[in-house]
Amino acid sequence: MTVIAENLASIESRMANAARNAGRDPKAVRLVAVSKQVPIEKIEQAAQAGQNLFGENKIQEALPKIESLDARNLHWHFIGHAQKNKAKHIVGRFDRVHSVDSLPLAETLHRLSVARGVVTNILIQVNVSGEKSKFGVAPKCLEALLAQVSQWSGVSVQGLMTIPPYDPVPQNSRRYFSVLRELRDRMVQVAIDHIGLSELSMGMSNDFEVAIAEGATWVRVGTALFGPQDSTD
Repeated sequence: MTVIAENLASIESRMANAARNAGRDPKAVRLVAVSKQVPIEKIEQAAQAGQNLFGENKIQEALPKIESLDARNLHWHFIGHAQKNKAKHIVGRFDRVHSVDSLPLAETLHRLSVARGVVTNILIQVNVSGEKSKFGVAPKCLEALLAQVSQWSGVSVQGLMTIPPYDPVPQNSRRYFSVLRELRDRMVQVAIDHIGLSELSMGMSNDFEVAIAEGATWVRVGTALFGPQDSTD
């Protein structure tokens, strides 16, 4: 067994335990293996160990990987900041986009998707911390954004994503995860047509167990799986 296979087994065990401790079904939480700056050889090792979903945050790095590993039938999520002029490379290549942080980006994805005859699954990134350095929609603007996006057939909103401020103490991230979950619950009560909010993408290598306790359905883990890169997650 490779180190990556051992890491994967450990992460999956920790995810399952965190879900059970929260009274949740472990199958309700899925792992996005963050493979940014990870060489193809390591991605292949993870795939051989059973991981089939990977997350990339830079288009120029992701596309060669997707092409090279096409025969493995892997699933790819885009998790980084997406610029409108790069959206043409996202549509049709990624199963989901976790990081839609503005109406202009959502509209661009919609128009490209309609033109190509596909629907792009998206999550809305919310800046729950209010940090100026973080991308994301302000919580107070979320309802209006969802109402507009609901009118666009080329994109399908499936949930919300957030990135809390980095903190070496995992429990300190809990309040940010809780805010996102509570915000999602409020939007569910608003019941905007054609908007799905079942997914919460939150939690990384140092705090994914806390995120699962607060309702995460996708956790984005890189360093704990692949080891330190220049910056994995």
